Amino acid sequence: MIRASLRPWAAELLGTALLVGIGTGTIVAAGRIGGIPQWAMAIAWFLAVFLPIQLFAPVSGAHLNPAVTLALATSRRVPWRIVPGHVAAQLLGALAGSAVVLLLLGAGQHLGATIPVGSSLVLDFAGEALFTALLVASVFVLADRGPGRYHWRDLLPALAVGASTYLIGPLTGSSLNPARTLAPALLSGTYTGLGLYLTIVPIAALAVALTWSRPRRGGRGSAAGAPPPERETPGDPSRSS
Repeated sequence: MIRASLRPWAAELLGTALLVGIGTGTIVAAGRIGGIPQWAMAIAWFLAVFLPIQLFAPVSGAHLNPAVTLALATSRRVPWRIVPGHVAAQLLGALAGSAVVLLLLGAGQHLGATIPVGSSLVLDFAGEALFTALLVASVFVLADRGPGRYHWRDLLPALAVGASTYLIGPLTGSSLNPARTLAPALLSGTYTGLGLYLTIVPIAALAVALTWSRPRRGGRGSAAGAPPPERETPGDPSRSS
């Protein structure tokens, strides 16, 4: 049994490992068979985000992304005291997910590392900034307003990542997540553009957080970024997070 105080961190570790395992595993597997359509890759990344949210949002908020955790804390949706544990768990989870991909599928496609291949770095990373902002905005909507009827708002972060994969994936690899980018880069030794990804994505997330603070009245129910009410854990500061 995992101690109650450690469950949010365990959830972030497992959730991020699942995200990276499904997403980058699809990239590596696709390379082994000669590629797949970009819409199929987008669906894979949609599922890579949607499934961990469904599994782990009630436990940790399912941030799954250091930039999202940073944005939630900056906008006062979660307390700063949870940030070190969540981010450490996300980084370890991403490394674990990449390690599983390496063991099961090999080191092809640079383990799914994000590598800029477009003709204009400015335009490529403008796309990263735009879709990171969209992802963070979708998490804020979900955290503030709850999942909604039939939990339809649970789809929002996954839709943002899926759309990004489809539109800018061929150009930048569609990072939006420092942990997702860092883990395969480290394990494959692929560092092209790494500093830009690790700079642009957090800046875009912070830009949204600084202009969209927590509403005065709390959100409704458990959602990504917002742990469930009446649960006192490192990831659960209040009813609305």
